[in-house]
Amino acid sequence: MTNSAQPPEAGRPTANAMRRALKRARDGVALDVTEAAVLLQARGADLDDLTASAARVRDAGLDAAGRPGVITYSKSVFIPLTRLCRDKCHYCTFATVPGKLRRDGHGMFMSPDEVLDIARRGAELGCKEALITLGDKPEDRWPEAREWLEAEGYDDTIAYVRAISIRILEETGLLPHLNPGVMTWTDFQRLKPVAPSMGMMLETTSERLWSEPGQPHYGSPDKEPAVRLRVLEDAGRSSVPFTSGLLIGIGETYEERADSLFALRRVARSYHGVQELIIQNFRAKPDTAMRGMPDAEIDDLVATIAVARHIMGPAGNIQAPPNLIAGEYERLIGAGIDDWGGVSPVTIDHVNPEKPWPKLDELAERSAAAGFRLAERLCVYPEFVQRGEPWLDPRLLPHLRALADPETGLARPDAVVEGHPWQEPDEGYVASSGRTDLHRTIDTDGRTSDRRDDFDEVYGDWEALREQAAPGMVPSRIDGDVRAALKQAADDPTKLTDDEALALLHADGPALDALCSVADDIRKTVNGDDVTYIVTRNINFTNVCYTGCRFCAFAQRRTDADAYTLSLDQVADRAAQAWDVGAVEVCMQGGIHPDLPGTAYFDIARAVKERVPGMHVHAFSPMEVVNGATRTGLSIREWLTAAKEAGLGSIPGTAAEILDDEVRWILTKGKLPTATWIEVIKTAHELGIRSSSTMMYGHVDQPRHWLGHFRTLAGIQQETGGFTEFVTLPFIHTNAPVYLAGIARPGPTTRDNRAVTAMARILLHPHIPNIQTSWVKLGQEGAAEMLRSGANDLGGTLMEETISRMAGSSYGSYRSIEDLVAIAEAAGRPAKPRTTLYGEVPEERQRAALASDGHLPELLPVVEG
Repeated sequence: MTNSAQPPEAGRPTANAMRRALKRARDGVALDVTEAAVLLQARGADLDDLTASAARVRDAGLDAAGRPGVITYSKSVFIPLTRLCRDKCHYCTFATVPGKLRRDGHGMFMSPDEVLDIARRGAELGCKEALITLGDKPEDRWPEAREWLEAEGYDDTIAYVRAISIRILEETGLLPHLNPGVMTWTDFQRLKPVAPSMGMMLETTSERLWSEPGQPHYGSPDKEPAVRLRVLEDAGRSSVPFTSGLLIGIGETYEERADSLFALRRVARSYHGVQELIIQNFRAKPDTAMRGMPDAEIDDLVATIAVARHIMGPAGNIQAPPNLIAGEYERLIGAGIDDWGGVSPVTIDHVNPEKPWPKLDELAERSAAAGFRLAERLCVYPEFVQRGEPWLDPRLLPHLRALADPETGLARPDAVVEGHPWQEPDEGYVASSGRTDLHRTIDTDGRTSDRRDDFDEVYGDWEALREQAAPGMVPSRIDGDVRAALKQAADDPTKLTDDEALALLHADGPALDALCSVADDIRKTVNGDDVTYIVTRNINFTNVCYTGCRFCAFAQRRTDADAYTLSLDQVADRAAQAWDVGAVEVCMQGGIHPDLPGTAYFDIARAVKERVPGMHVHAFSPMEVVNGATRTGLSIREWLTAAKEAGLGSIPGTAAEILDDEVRWILTKGKLPTATWIEVIKTAHELGIRSSSTMMYGHVDQPRHWLGHFRTLAGIQQETGGFTEFVTLPFIHTNAPVYLAGIARPGPTTRDNRAVTAMARILLHPHIPNIQTSWVKLGQEGAAEMLRSGANDLGGTLMEETISRMAGSSYGSYRSIEDLVAIAEAAGRPAKPRTTLYGEVPEERQRAALASDGHLPELLPVVEG
């Protein structure tokens, strides 16, 4: 092992290469990977040159941040929640085995009493951070860990981390900083409400060190570089202030180290969520496979810090652990660090137990000797304290305000560290607020402006996103035979190959006409000539949302002029008004409002059913389901079961956009990933809660993405049978941030709309029998054309519609029954009302709808209260 972990031999850079790279660093020119690898090898006078320019970059950043000459640290306690781990890193002494824990008198996990004892001692000494570190998913490897969790009533390790974090907040006042290893997007949603910051070291992007036998990460599934980078991206998507960094000297080459730094910069640019980078030097430990490896040299550490500073720029925060640097404080400050990390007066560094923390007085003296004043920060960096939402969950704000200086975002020296309640905001549904008449005035007064004031920050870095989007928007070359594909579609569409399907998705001219004719023939066989519609009312109960979807023009901050939230009475009033004019359904969706408790969705469904028992509640997208589940601590299945008991009848299959994460992470910063959307939908179907299915197209996607989406939906339907229909959702570009930033296309063309509708009919046959077109997005003529291209359903009367109208749709907020009948007649077909599940509408409901023509007369006000 000692030899195999050594990096491959590489030649030293030439003097000319070093001079060129140093000059570019001095001049502030952006470095590339090759130049960074050269500079990582700077030594002697070259290293002095490099660190001098890096320090200037750091100083410029501190000046801009309003804390010139300040180096920070966090006063913390280190809580090793469990030392069991499913990984087998060859340098680690932190991870152990159940037998050793038992012999030493320890449990598989620290008990709550043990954790709180440490946290209380920390609070007494003025500590403000509880650094919770543990092994990756120990229950996956060790039955003893799984048995402990089950005995204590926890589904998994993350559930225990969440529970103990709440107790730390409530009983001690310390702020949890969580290091549970590799986390999923859903894990971040579960933990964000209980911790202001989290972290995980990237360590390295070297696949070689993970995949080759004898290398330090071999046999450790959680150390796969792609997996760890996905965690960093999910943290950014979830707006979680996140700490990461490198472990240097474990056998990586300089090129691999440089690549790792650029990978970290890419994530930092894309999401603005990397709060600090730790540059940690490898120190060999006895009783490990790498005990014979030499320690990383201080020169190597200094050079890496300086290069990291140049790559991350003045706004980056760079940290080096002060207990691992052999007293070389001044050299590290000179290389460009601005933080010493967590330092504890209570606990040891359990990852490096042989290296004690420095005394704070010594740390302050050595920092002062280099011209810097030591200042205490919280576990979450001051920039994020001052940014507030969406980076900080509202439930954590009382805890943060008790400890943070509101002017600087740093720790208050006089702060009293004591517990504060952690609870759902307001312990219930929020009150009505804002522009609650938007459903009417969007058609008369319009929106206040075409974009939010935080347009340049909230969605991530537009330039980085543009680079990310470019490859996926390149059209594929299509070599398929359209004529043969049309014949196969007409003979047996279930046997279309992917190549044939792609050829048809690209069809145009006479071939497109023929495709739509084939689709229309299938529609006639399956559905007959009736064009169905539903008398329904949309109720978007809030547009306050901090998810950061880049296609969405509906979402507002709570302080924006167009923001609103309806009260429960207002929701129920609107449902009752809809019932009076013949509605059989209310469709309810809203933004991910940070103040709404996870139980608010139950309250909304219950409010409608109590006021109008006969109304079908079609509500809550998969994103809202996950939000409700993570806020309440319930599983998705448990949450959906409770929602069904509260009156939920079915769910909209929205939040799907395109079920391809390549496209999805360009369209949306923080929405749930494809796998989680599928999990929610399948779980709902298993519980007897049916759903629609949707696809939003015409933005940064291509026909190959549409094909994958259709195949995914067909596969789910074959498994569950729970989809009622497929709804085409053409992208409305006018006010969409991703279009305003110059990245997305201006929506689909008429050709695209016809091809998508026709291929939805063909590719989803015979699994999903109903194909719905959207009059909201296409207008009367466009919808009629889609009825001639394979669609059989017009959706609903809506009565109010704000999401598409906020995006810039010009087709109004409602259609009367007469309007919908006219669209069907324009396609040469009769119209027929339906229920949500495509059943027959009771005569009484039909009479009420026809009497009002299915919409609210102006004399019937929407009661505000």
